[in-house]
Amino acid sequence: MSSTENAASTSQQDPTPETAGSEAVTPEAGTAAAPSPGDATLADPAAGSPEGSDQPDVVPPEATTPEVVAPLPEAPAPAPAAAATPAPTTPEQPAAPSSDPSEWGRVDEEGTVYVRTADGERAVGSWQAGAPAEGLAHYARRYDDLATEVSLLEARLKAHTGNPSEIKAKAQALAESIPTATAVGDLDGLAARARAMVETADSAAAESRAEKAAARAAQVARKEALAAEAEQIAAESTSWKAAGDRLKAIVEEWKTIRGIDRKTDEALWSRFAAARDAFGRRRGAHFAALDAQRGEARAAKQELIAEAQRLSTSTDWGATSAAMRSLMDRWKAVPRTGRDGDDDLWKQFRAAQDVFFTARSEQDKARNAEQVANQQAKEEILAEAEKLDPSTDLRGAQNALRKLQERYDAIGHVPRGVMRQLEDRMQAVEQRVRGAVDSTRARVAPENPMVTSMRQAVSKAEEQLAKAESAGDARRIEQARANLETRREWLAEAERAASRR
Repeated sequence: MSSTENAASTSQQDPTPETAGSEAVTPEAGTAAAPSPGDATLADPAAGSPEGSDQPDVVPPEATTPEVVAPLPEAPAPAPAAAATPAPTTPEQPAAPSSDPSEWGRVDEEGTVYVRTADGERAVGSWQAGAPAEGLAHYARRYDDLATEVSLLEARLKAHTGNPSEIKAKAQALAESIPTATAVGDLDGLAARARAMVETADSAAAESRAEKAAARAAQVARKEALAAEAEQIAAESTSWKAAGDRLKAIVEEWKTIRGIDRKTDEALWSRFAAARDAFGRRRGAHFAALDAQRGEARAAKQELIAEAQRLSTSTDWGATSAAMRSLMDRWKAVPRTGRDGDDDLWKQFRAAQDVFFTARSEQDKARNAEQVANQQAKEEILAEAEKLDPSTDLRGAQNALRKLQERYDAIGHVPRGVMRQLEDRMQAVEQRVRGAVDSTRARVAPENPMVTSMRQAVSKAEEQLAKAESAGDARRIEQARANLETRREWLAEAERAASRR
């Protein structure tokens, strides 16, 4: 049961002299609860009812002459009240205002409720349902509801939430209705606050517009920066994957930027889309050129493979070895065609070269075996020559040595490592026989100039071979080796000719 109903029940059980001779006030005539802010300007539920109704008789405000009193000092503005249903973007809601109704109004002995304003007292209604303090509290709650609505509008205006024009219109309506409101409180101060909102609404709207413009400018700047970055990527970047990933990230970031007018947003998006398309065309052209280059490289390497396959069966070992080395140099100069394709082509090229070099290696083995056999044959001849004793039979020794030399020269090449050793052994035998011949002569004949020249030519050829081997040039090595063998044969022939004289 409400406080007004308790008061009405008490009045019925123990009527006072003032109410004993009049119609009793029943409990059903209690006042309603305080209205919501939206109902703050509705008719007073405790106002008089038509004759014959079951509501208590009340005195309308016009039937009384308000007592004129000096205006009271304007009370401080009450604290803002919390809104009943705040919008999601409403700022922190004000606390419920509180006021002492006795400072701003009174209830006379007849139950008429007055409010004090700067213009004097004004009757706002009648209270017959309980104690005068409860009547003041009832009308004070109406004032508090009005104050809450004013505070909420002030908070919204300060926080720049909502439509400033709508807030201005509501403040204007409140400023006009508060002075005549059926409420007890600082109506003058509350109306002044409402009028102040009307006066500041335009500046608040301007501030709100400025803030929105600044926020919009910031969002525009973000998208302009993203568009500029995309344009730079489109013009300069060659890190194709990283740049493509960054453009995708820009699209996702772009979606999060709001609050830009459609025209500007479409213009910025056109910039970004154009940059992205330009990057895509440049990347496509790059990979198309790369594919073309790889196709040319593949064709060039296939030609080298075909040429290597033609040379793989050649037995012209020196010339073909040089040609194979030239093919390898040309292969290295051709760009790659991609990991998988390049590996397959390299296997084909290398297989063709392996065929040739394997065959040459087998031929070298056979030649080495033949040279070892030749070495053994020459060593056998040298063993026989070293047994000759010119001191006992000079003529016989000379004839036997000549025959042994002919057999020695008829034998083919020997391994290069033992060639010098064998030649030195044969020369030692020749010198021993020649020394025996010279010992029988009165004077010693000088060495044949041809032999001396041949020896110098052999030494020079050996030096050329050593230089070619240190340089690693196979072609020069083959040439130097052939030249040395020729020079040695000439030297041996010259020495045989000189020994026969």
